[in-house]
Amino acid sequence: MGADTDPKVDAYIDRSTKWPDELAAVRPILLDAGLTEAIKWGKPCYSHGKANIAILQEMKGFLAVMFFKGSLLEDPGGVLVEQGPNSRAAKRIELTSVDGVARLADTIAAYVAEAIDVEEAGLQVAPAPEPALCAELQHRIDTDAAFKAAFEGLTPGRRREYNLQIAGAKQASTREARVEKYAPKILAGKGFRD
Repeated sequence: MGADTDPKVDAYIDRSTKWPDELAAVRPILLDAGLTEAIKWGKPCYSHGKANIAILQEMKGFLAVMFFKGSLLEDPGGVLVEQGPNSRAAKRIELTSVDGVARLADTIAAYVAEAIDVEEAGLQVAPAPEPALCAELQHRIDTDAAFKAAFEGLTPGRRREYNLQIAGAKQASTREARVEKYAPKILAGKGFRD
């Protein structure tokens, strides 16, 4: 590795206590594929032009090579794993050893090449369908015009996050309490985390 490396990524790997050897092993695969590295969101991120292709995430049980548009990749090797139940685009390869990185090197390189093709073709992950609102939130929307206007004025992501947070309660009384708790923020046009 040479001029294409970022000293900030060097420092990140040097500080790593979870997966430093695996980080060092996967890094040249990504750089040899023509990606540019930088630290973004506090992690080594690899891009092609202005498009983010993959990011390295150190998890407790594995090092993830997370592809931002992994759901658009073919995955003939069957190695891509869903990020989580609410993630639509990202998928990851989980690595637990330097030997595992070596075994999957060709697969990682092929998936990077396909991810670059996806970006160059301008492909986008379809937006998530709007989930049905939980009954307690829907009742407030139906009975309070100001609340309805404020809720509909939020971005789709903010509406979804409120719905997930409220619907996550097991008891109806807790869901109703959450609607009341978050109503001032919704009426102020703020997101759940604002």
